[in-house]
Amino acid sequence: MNKVETKVNQIQIYNQIAPSSLTIFPEKDYLVSQETTDPDGIILRSYNLHHMDISSNLKAIARAGAGVNNIPIERCTDHGIVVFNTPGANANAVKEAVIASMLLASRHLVEGVQWAKSLAGNEELVPQLVEAGKKQFAGAEISGKKLGVIGLGAIGALVANDALALGMEVIGYDPYISVDTAWRLSKEVQRAMSLEELFAQCDFITVHVPLTDNTKQFLNEEAFSMMKKGVHILNFSRGELVNDLDLEKAIAAGIVARYITDFPNDRVLKMKNVIPIPHLGASTKEAEENCAMMAAKQMKAFLETGNIKNSVNFPAVYLPYDGKTRITVIHENIPNMVGQITTKLAELHVNIADMINRGRNHIAYTMIDVDTEITSYVKEQIKEKIETIQGINTIRIIHK
Repeated sequence: MNKVETKVNQIQIYNQIAPSSLTIFPEKDYLVSQETTDPDGIILRSYNLHHMDISSNLKAIARAGAGVNNIPIERCTDHGIVVFNTPGANANAVKEAVIASMLLASRHLVEGVQWAKSLAGNEELVPQLVEAGKKQFAGAEISGKKLGVIGLGAIGALVANDALALGMEVIGYDPYISVDTAWRLSKEVQRAMSLEELFAQCDFITVHVPLTDNTKQFLNEEAFSMMKKGVHILNFSRGELVNDLDLEKAIAAGIVARYITDFPNDRVLKMKNVIPIPHLGASTKEAEENCAMMAAKQMKAFLETGNIKNSVNFPAVYLPYDGKTRITVIHENIPNMVGQITTKLAELHVNIADMINRGRNHIAYTMIDVDTEITSYVKEQIKEKIETIQGINTIRIIHK
């Protein structure tokens, strides 16, 4: 497979992408449009690409958001297409929604507001009716309560830190916590060694994990049976993390006092003690702009330098780019691939100035900077020779 670069990179836009993010693409180097037919890159939000015919020219897809269920990841990987997402770009928006929801649920504010609106038409009697009926909505303060945070990524860490500032005791569980997150997390956050330990102690539990085969419906009958009676559960990650049938039973048994979800479905909407939010967690102007800007920057950096950050299907790779000719190769993650590539370059008397190689599962990515002047003829020779190596997916040569 041979992807030939064009002078002007074409970017296909799906959905409404914040216009401010697209200004980072200079008009002399990029054509950004919703009607591009053979794009080098695609930037989108929720548009479904699963039925897309993959162009041989397509090099990258950037999702302005965290979830990538609308993108055919495996097919993209097989075609050497790097898929980016924007983890953390909407973290503050979701964090604010989680904190607000804890307060709404604990103080019964949603029910109280709905009841107050039902008093319309009682004219001068409204103040008297409010005073007489407000007791039914008396709630509890979150200060002093225990919050369990499952998943301490960008959102979970922000929730944990802000909950501490509100006077809560915070217990976190994340066996895969990154070094960067650990640095951002307050030292006052207690570590749970198991989910069972977290379930048994917490008055509130908020979930911030991706939906995978291992996490699907992990909040089920067994999990609910370990929880403290009267727990409030907040789900701003994915609806499928919860077994709805088991949740309904847990609510009826008084184990779950409130379930707050950003992903309502028909069954959940019919349950008692549920606060359904219409997927508003990241729905702020700021979050949309942040996600779009991060997606655009990652796309631009990859097309211009080959560097990869926040890809869901390729390894993170960074090599400072000084404008020299750079060769990028996507290939199978098997022994002696780098040796074969460098041997082919040596045969063409191409001198290597710097290089990096990283692998992820069955795929690997190699970037090589050369200090030899590369003519158009040599460029074609490089591609032809490297393509003869078994296991090569895509070759791209970048130069200013």
